[in-house]
Order: sequence, then C-alpha cells, then structure tokens
Amino acid sequence: MNWNQVLLVLKREYITRVRSKGFIWATILVPVGFVAFFGVMVFVTVWESDVAFEIGIKDETGSIVRPLTEMNPGRYINYSNLSVDSLRTMVQQDVITGYMVIDEENIAEDKNLELIYSGSGGMQLLTSIRSDVREVIRQERLQRAEVSEEIQQIYESRISVDSRRLTRTGEETDDDTAFLSIVGMILGIIIFAAIFSYGGYVTRGVIEEKTNRIVEVITSSVKPIELLTGKMAGVGALAITQFSIWIITFFGLTAVAGPVATMVMDQQTAGLGPEAEAAQAELPMPLDLPSLEPSLIVYFVIFFILGYLLYSSLFAAIGAASDSDTDVQQLMLPVGSPIFIAYIIMFHTWQSPDSLLSVVSSVIPLFTPILMVTRIAITEVPFWQISLSIILMILTFAGTMWLSAKIYKVGILNYGNTASYKDLLRWIRQS
Repeated sequence: MNWNQVLLVLKREYITRVRSKGFIWATILVPVGFVAFFGVMVFVTVWESDVAFEIGIKDETGSIVRPLTEMNPGRYINYSNLSVDSLRTMVQQDVITGYMVIDEENIAEDKNLELIYSGSGGMQLLTSIRSDVREVIRQERLQRAEVSEEIQQIYESRISVDSRRLTRTGEETDDDTAFLSIVGMILGIIIFAAIFSYGGYVTRGVIEEKTNRIVEVITSSVKPIELLTGKMAGVGALAITQFSIWIITFFGLTAVAGPVATMVMDQQTAGLGPEAEAAQAELPMPLDLPSLEPSLIVYFVIFFILGYLLYSSLFAAIGAASDSDTDVQQLMLPVGSPIFIAYIIMFHTWQSPDSLLSVVSSVIPLFTPILMVTRIAITEVPFWQISLSIILMILTFAGTMWLSAKIYKVGILNYGNTASYKDLLRWIRQS
C-alpha cells in the first residue's frame, strides 16, 4: 500500500467535505441548538405562570379550610357557606377552576376526596392539590389523636441517604452516579448517532463516485485498498474536527451559562422570601455540574474512533455493492442490526452497568463502542475488561477491513445491477 496515495485521498475527501455547506451549517447549528435549549430551559424554570387556578373549599368540618387557605391563599378559597349547586355553577361559568367538599368521613374514615373541576391545570395542579390536602388532613388527624409535638416532628422527619464512592485504591470520592448515568447515556447516544451519520458519509461518497464514474478515473492511479483507506480516514478526520469544535464550544458555553443562569434566577427570586430561595435550591438540574474524569474523555475518543473504523469499513462495502439508496437499504440490515441491538441494551446497561448482560455485551466488538463508554461513565470498569474490548475491536476491524477491501475492489466497478449476498460472497472468494 502506498501511503502517499492514501494521504492524497484523505486530503481530497477531507477538504471537499469540510468546505461543504452541510458541514458548515451542522457545525454551527449544534452549538446554537445547545444555547437555545439551555435558554428555553432557564426561561421555563424562572417563568411565573400568569394563570390562577382557584379551588373552592366547602368544609363541613370547619377544621380543614383554614390551614389550606393559609398554605396557598391564592389557590384555596373558603366557600363553606355556599351550596354544592352554586359551586358547580361557578365552575361551569369559569368563576373558579374547581371545588372540593370535605366532611368528617374524609378525616376519620380515610374516605377519598373528590375534586370537581373544569380540567384546567393538568397534572401539576392535581399533584399539588393532592399533596396539600393530604398534608392538612394528616396534621388534623394527629391533633385529634392528641399526639405530642415531639412525636409529630418524628413522624414528619425524612431521613435521606448521602452516598460516597469507595474506589479500589481505598479513596473516597463524591458519588455523582445520577449525573454520570446521564452522561453515560448521552455518550452512548452520541456514538450511536455518529456511527450512522459519518458511516453514511462514506456510503454516499462511494455511491456518488460510482454514479458519476469518477471512480474509474481514480482507480487508474490509486489502488482500491488505498482509496478505501483514504476515504475512511478523510471522513474520520472530518468527524474529529467537527466533534472537537463542538466540545470546545460546549465547555466554553457551559462556563458562561452557569453564572448567567444563576444571576437570572437570583434576580427573579430577589425579595420573594425564603420560599422562592428554597424552590431555586430544589431545581431538578443543578447549575454547578460535577467535573468529568479526563480518562472518560480519552476512552470516549478511543471507542468512537474504533467504532467508526469498524463500521465505516462495512458501510464502504455496502456503498461499493450499491448503485442507489434503495440498494443501500436492502443491504443495510446485517450492518445496522448490531447497532440497534446495542442501542436497546444500552438502556439496560444504564440501569445495571455491572450485570452479566451488560458486561458480556460490552466486550462484543460490534456492541462495544456504545455499551463500554456507557459503563465506564457510570461505574468503575475493571481495566482488563476495557483492554479486552479494545483488543477485540482492533482484531474485528482487521477482519472487517479485509472483507470490505475484497468487496470494495470488485464492487466499485460493478454497475447496473443490485448485488445480492451471494454476489458479495462470490466477490470475496474471487478477489
């Protein structure tokens, strides 16, 4: 193999694609999309709803309506002096959102309350009302039972569990399992999407050259194996360039977005009292994200490159055996199935990264790029498993490259008919 020729093909493939409008727009729009997503998330978090949901309370016990209205004066209104028919009419006329009738059976006999309402508010309103009523009735029952204040505090206490991770070297670290689980899932999805995306570049590039008969000119001066290697390397370099831009932009935007979001939320909650500050502290996504281990980034790059090389060699063979996108779809099943199977197993790995299925699947070369990165992010994977998976992927890539080169050598000059699986086997034996 003449590596100078491979380098020439690499340069041509890389420069042609990096100058394309599709690459430029994709490189720009992904960071813009991230900024838009983060901005919308912060906007929705700090947005104060201007819709008021008023719930009329007809309290026949005389002991529930007061703590309810004190809990949320804008939502619960005392209508104990009105009849049920009047409350129904008010709901129908949109004067109030709904009403509840509370009697002794609801307190003493655990009879379920009924909320009669117009349907506005959605699940958030229903969940909030259930929580408020449950809390008030519980407090009333404790007071009627003449339970001491100390017992009430014990009953209301909620003991949480703080976890710390103990490494094999005996070092205790903060347990960021929840955050790392999300990171592992995201990394697995990124590799899944990247394999299809950049592998598709290779396939389409081969078909375009066949359709335009450019390949006949190229193969007159470049060997098919050199053309295949250069094309894969060129698209791989394109992928690394694009990911590098995205990663740098992501970390830069993250460094700026955290303080900006904190400042916006501080302004929103300024002067609103301790309840607003407590609500801000309970945001579902913290602004100060845990740091990622450098080794995770290194392994992500390694498995991304190996996964791309393994599958792109197969995608190139499919392109060489096809004359159109329809042909590609017919031949894609054997190559695409392992990727989708790995994607499905990834959800099990996300929940149980150390299970037998997760461990075995993560060292199967066709599944490794997606599953091993997910496991490394979530749990402490033994180094021998990582090493074994890398070795098996390299050996598998050597085998797929050998098969693809044989198919590519014959397929790129095959026109006018759709290659079957029997044709592919015949090309492998002939070459």
